Amino acid sequence: MGPLSYLAPAKINLYLHITGRRDDGYHLLDSLVGFSDIGDRLTITPADQFSLRIDGPFAKNFTAPDMDASPQSGNLVARAAWAMARATGRANPGVAIHLSKNLPLASGIGGASSDAATTIRGLCQLWRVDPDADFIAPLALSLGADVPVCLRGTAAFMRGIGDVVTPAPAIPAGLGAGMDIVLVNPLVPCPTPGVFRAYAQDQAPFSAPLVADPQWQDSGDFIAALRSTRNDLTAAATATVPAIRTILDALGAMDGCALARLSGSGATCFGLFASPAAAEQAAAKIKTHHPGWWVSHGIIF
Repeated sequence: MGPLSYLAPAKINLYLHITGRRDDGYHLLDSLVGFSDIGDRLTITPADQFSLRIDGPFAKNFTAPDMDASPQSGNLVARAAWAMARATGRANPGVAIHLSKNLPLASGIGGASSDAATTIRGLCQLWRVDPDADFIAPLALSLGADVPVCLRGTAAFMRGIGDVVTPAPAIPAGLGAGMDIVLVNPLVPCPTPGVFRAYAQDQAPFSAPLVADPQWQDSGDFIAALRSTRNDLTAAATATVPAIRTILDALGAMDGCALARLSGSGATCFGLFASPAAAEQAAAKIKTHHPGWWVSHGIIF
């Protein structure tokens, strides 16, 4: 089999409620997650020995442990490959993986988690492993709380510590192939552990679990459902990276922006638009006024 190429889509937390905290310190979440056609790119090629090559706009931000291809690597792609090899009785993953890193690091859109999930899916295809095999879900969770929902790769509700993933209704289209989205990041890392520490220090009350899953029939219903929710980490993330507030204000001021919100623990924010033209114009305007920010636009599904 020749090289297999995959998009590792950006994960967008359309809302994120913190509903509690376990005795072991892990927070309990309630989130609606969508995915975008904006993402990293992985190519997996059969090989005698495992190797990992990284390039792309954000490859320079990786540290030496993140470039390591050993089982002790700090990179979730390598760790996912070695975990899959162990789970399937292989001494070595036996693939060469090429990761084109297009998403900013530590940016709240699940880049590393999506890369890991895409590695799992790709190896399942290459090795003819059932992606619903019993060992896959716990293996994904062992790599990180966002990996199980990224393994699903379509709109889903994520609860517990990320281990409870259930399907969500399809995200409705705007005027194009999907609802249009603009992603903006100030290129300032916003590591998740630090944001959760800031959230805990604020001693904010936990959100009550939703009585029922949000439902929608069209884009108007969808936006209305989202407006009844929030991202509970916004204040903590903004305290960590103040530029988040500037980004949210900039997105909210754009013509055609139906909703502007922080994704995950940040610092990436998103704006939802009903038309490709409005999203494209907003992205171009923000890039012009803030050339030091990362800005991208696409669709969300």
